[in-house]
Amino acid sequence: MAHNAECPDCGNMRALFNQCPHCGSVNFPILSSDTIELNIKQDGPYVEEALERLTDYLRKSLEVGIKAIVLIHGYGSSGEGGRIKWAIHDALENNRYSDRVDEYHFGEDVAFGSESYHALLKRRPGLKRYLKRFKEGNADMTVLLLGSQARSA
Repeated sequence: MAHNAECPDCGNMRALFNQCPHCGSVNFPILSSDTIELNIKQDGPYVEEALERLTDYLRKSLEVGIKAIVLIHGYGSSGEGGRIKWAIHDALENNRYSDRVDEYHFGEDVAFGSESYHALLKRRPGLKRYLKRFKEGNADMTVLLLGSQARSA
């Protein structure tokens, strides 16, 4: 999971949440953006594992100053949405992550150029480079806006 993050010890680019492969540093990297994309479905986790990953990613994201996450959870092959998508939507709607997530927007509701798309970009301009790819909206992702009160929690 590569991101635009620089190792604070050796200066090389590295993954956001992992140890630096160049020097072994475990210190938090220096970010080039406060917006990231996370693929929660990478390597096909079961639902509980995906929810555990999300909990961990949210905690770490707040620690390094991330303000917005484009969360890729997949849509599933059933045509009705996958289990991970529905579990994440259910967790968000039932306030499981309310101590970390101020707002969430389901991908199908933020189609390029829509009113909700423009409202979201006014608050988090860093999302533009991610959302412009989704002309019709995208049911396999959810946008998470992380809260400032969560940093002190």
